[in-house]
Amino acid sequence: QVQLVESGGGLVQAGGSLRISCAASGSIFSINTMGWYRQAPGKQRELVARITSDGYTTYADSVKGRFTISGDNAKNTVYLQMLSLKPEDTAVYYCNADLLQYGSSVYYTAWGQGTQVTVSS
Repeated sequence: QVQLVESGGGLVQAGGSLRISCAASGSIFSINTMGWYRQAPGKQRELVARITSDGYTTYADSVKGRFTISGDNAKNTVYLQMLSLKPEDTAVYYCNADLLQYGSSVYYTAWGQGTQVTVSS
């Protein structure tokens, strides 16, 4: 099975920075996209940023200009550099990957268990 493990979450003050990481491992043949979603209490999970294996990126309007997503294909790892953090960025951040496993022709969506990011005012 495929496993996604996030790291780097924590508590920061408003205006501060944080970088979170996600490493994918297991029976992976190829990865099409990896991304970050977040969910605050009482809110729906939302897309924060996404990157394809070719390096194309997508961002939520609320984080454009502040967050940068990047990836290392050789390591099956994606990063999210978060700058100028705001209290409204507080959420559990979940790593996501759309991939093909060895021996399968069906795309599989994998999720990490999440890492907490808390921004104090």
